[in-house]
Amino acid sequence: MLDTLGASALARSGTMGSDLISMDSDQPKILVVDDHPSSRMTAVALLSVEGYEVLEAESGPIALKRVVECSPDLILLDVMMPGMDGYEVCRRLKEDEQTRLIPVVFITALNDKRSRIMGIEAGGDDFLSKPFDRLELAARVKSLVRQKRLNEDLDHAEQVLFSMARAVESRDPNTGDHCERLVAMGKAFGEYIQLPRTDIRNLMWGGYLHDIGKVGIPDAVLLKKGSFTPEEREIMNNHVLIGEKICKPLRSMRGVLPIIRYHHERWDGTGYPDGLAEEEIPYLAQVFQVIDIYDALTSERPYKRAFTVAEALDIMVQETQRGWRNPELSQQFTEFIKTVYLAHSA
Repeated sequence: MLDTLGASALARSGTMGSDLISMDSDQPKILVVDDHPSSRMTAVALLSVEGYEVLEAESGPIALKRVVECSPDLILLDVMMPGMDGYEVCRRLKEDEQTRLIPVVFITALNDKRSRIMGIEAGGDDFLSKPFDRLELAARVKSLVRQKRLNEDLDHAEQVLFSMARAVESRDPNTGDHCERLVAMGKAFGEYIQLPRTDIRNLMWGGYLHDIGKVGIPDAVLLKKGSFTPEEREIMNNHVLIGEKICKPLRSMRGVLPIIRYHHERWDGTGYPDGLAEEEIPYLAQVFQVIDIYDALTSERPYKRAFTVAEALDIMVQETQRGWRNPELSQQFTEFIKTVYLAHSA
């Protein structure tokens, strides 16, 4: 263990030069949050000699402000602080879309199980005990900073896909805010039928990404006003396979892939691309399909007017009787529209 004076001397001496991590041009920033100056000094000394840029905050509110100003790569957060404690600071960070990926390491002299459970529930990523062990501190910080960069890369890749999907939608001005509506309805209907949170997220992502494969469809086909020739229909139908191929490399998209590929299958096996029937069709693709069809029916298109809610539901009932939809799911969706969605939209 190192006390404050020993850590300060180590930082001045530079004797750990061989252990400096490679920063390239992007030096990681660490925010140390503690109301005790001596504790901050120890952490600053140990981390500075490891090659990090170290920032300080002496309270929870100041820490939240510094995070917005400086965008740190990791936060060392004391638990026991007056006013706003570390748990509350962590909760606020993890609830914010802009700061949720920043790893939070709780620094505490408390080793009891209850304190650690509270830290996990608040969203903490790791724990370190006072006094600091230099090697443990360096290893934990290095690992979490690396993980944060990987998570950011993944997050950026996802955002690129969502941007592509919006670009595809903008190619056809007639679809309006189709994707946004599907996202909102996917969340609402998913909650209504009590899907797990992960499935609801995949439904919402499917709202954006289900037609991303249309990026590979020529405008002459995609924007054609009249009926498709058999060759053109085959080209258009390929958009589900193109979309699956685009999203497949990202592991985070695994739950969305069935929606992308199978949302044009039919209960009686007459859909595409694989002619799946009944329960062969992944359930989330079935759920998404009824949402997608309802929105298409109630929206204006160059080839049709926007149907009323009653007309749209009647058409969906007829298609279910024809064998195209899961009867039980169709009934659930009809009840959802009548009892929940219309009331909420009113």
